[in-house]
Amino acid sequence: MNYRHIYHAGNFADVLKHVVLTRLIRYMQKKDGGFRVLDTHAGIGLYDLSLEEAQKTGEWLDGIGKLMEADLGPQVSELLEPYLSAIRELNPQGGIRFYPGSPKLARMLFRPQDRLSAMELHPEDYVRLHRLFEGDHHARITELDGWLALGAHLPPKEKRGIVLVDPPFEEEDEYQRLAEGLEKAYRRFPGGTYCLWYPLKKGAPIKEFHETLQALDIPKMLCAELAVRSDRGITGLTGSGLVIVNPPFTLKDELHQLLPALKDHLAQDRFASHRAFWLRGENKAVKDD
Repeated sequence: MNYRHIYHAGNFADVLKHVVLTRLIRYMQKKDGGFRVLDTHAGIGLYDLSLEEAQKTGEWLDGIGKLMEADLGPQVSELLEPYLSAIRELNPQGGIRFYPGSPKLARMLFRPQDRLSAMELHPEDYVRLHRLFEGDHHARITELDGWLALGAHLPPKEKRGIVLVDPPFEEEDEYQRLAEGLEKAYRRFPGGTYCLWYPLKKGAPIKEFHETLQALDIPKMLCAELAVRSDRGITGLTGSGLVIVNPPFTLKDELHQLLPALKDHLAQDRFASHRAFWLRGENKAVKDD
């Protein structure tokens, strides 16, 4: 309840999460039928990077600020087009003042038949999120602990969906809670695509987290990680990871193109790295660097 994303909006972790989210949405849209995005920890939906909180940390400068100015090449540019075009749409005067949170980004990419369910527990953030989507019949905004949504709001009536779980990691047991939440949700909605975000930092129990996920009875789990700096001598965030359950068959090859480009443009020191690999399912890993 103390976490406020405005301090971190648009940073390198947001970039990875939102790039993958846009690829999942575009894949879902290859079929005519509608689908639902369920965002369990939605935040306020839209961030003004000119505010004091964002300016205080300046994290977006090393995230979306670098990527918008990067020479990406034609293949990577095509994959990033839905994401970067949404940001340009929010900033018609140029530059980057406004940055979309996950619910706003998803909504900007929707067709008429697609829907959003966004959960936010923080009272002030819920009010702002609800106001952002007020009158939008494609979006349902609920003041609710996102962990409860993994039971109460699944499966969606569309029977197709993306479940984004992006907790603030304020508690020590969040990695375990993330695994338990996935297990519960998957039992209710085994056909869904799940995207689980987690932080990389010194001392984080990543190996144990991955082993816990591997022990679940879930056939296909793809993992993507991007570290922008070494964890030596620092205690903060050095990178982030995503676990994608039931990933599109195209995602592995897309990560093979996207992760090296993100590493090259977002690296903060020479120890930046990336990797993508199967936790469960297919064994061919994307090249690490």
